Parts: sequence; C-alpha cells; structure tokens
Amino acid sequence: MRYGQIRRYDVSNGPGIRTTIFVTGCTHKCKGCFNLEYQDFEYGEIWTEKTTETLIDYLNEELVEGLTILGGEPFQNTCELLSVIKEIRGQSDKAIWIYSGYRYETLVKDDIKNELLQICDILVDGLFIEDLKDLSLKFRGSSNQRIIDIKKSSVDNIVLLDV
Repeated sequence: MRYGQIRRYDVSNGPGIRTTIFVTGCTHKCKGCFNLEYQDFEYGEIWTEKTTETLIDYLNEELVEGLTILGGEPFQNTCELLSVIKEIRGQSDKAIWIYSGYRYETLVKDDIKNELLQICDILVDGLFIEDLKDLSLKFRGSSNQRIIDIKKSSVDNIVLLDV
C-alpha cells in the first residue's frame, strides 16, 4: 500500500483535531476530484511498519481526537489497510472515520471490505459529484455523500446518519 501524505493534525476531515492518512490508488475517476495525483496506485511512499508506529504515536497525543482515512480510495487498498487499522485498534480506542466513493450498501456485501468497515466508526460514503458540490457541507464535498454511524447502522441493519 502507498500513501500520499499523513497529516499529524487535521481539522478538515472529521470533528476536532485528527490525524489523517491519504492512501493512494482509485479507479472512480470522479470529475472534479481534489486529489487527482492520489488516483495513481504507484504514487506516494510505501507504507512500512515504521509508518504505522509513527501514526500510533500521533494518535496517542491527547489533543488528537481520532483518525481519518481517505485517499485515493481506501476500499481499493482493503487488505493492506485492514492489517494496519487492526494494529492501530489494538493500541488506540480513538474514533476512526473512513471516506469512500462506494456506498455503505455495497461495502457491507463484500466480506473483506465489510471487515474493514466494521472496525471503523464513521463512514462518509458516495462518489464526489461535481454538479452536487456544496461548500456549506461539513466533512463532505457533494450533497449525495452521507455521514454514516457504522456501529448503529450495523446493529439496526439500516443506514443511520450521523450529523
């Protein structure tokens, strides 16, 4: 797995101060994508065990509220990302947000994608649609995208939005 950047402190991609990972690789090709270079699976640095250790150190800082994963497309890096997030979960109980162009209903039908989904707390789902771009929305770029509470949605077997 490769990543384009890690932000130690980020206030744009979820509530509070967060640490953010931008994985690379995405085949969605959304018109107006703000991370074009992150669509390339060969872009960025290769993820290492040292990268995971650094990320855990960032998350253990008191002022950091949680982790946000975006890209690229995290769910096109599922196997590698799953092992990293499992390791992080073993050392941090902070909330994990994950962004995806895939809809929740699609992710839960794929065993490996659902496994990654279930160890996260919040999913921001849906492709970025330039015609639905809305700068007034918090934590998403277009009005079709949803902020989903994964745990509540899984228990109730319906999509429950977190606003």
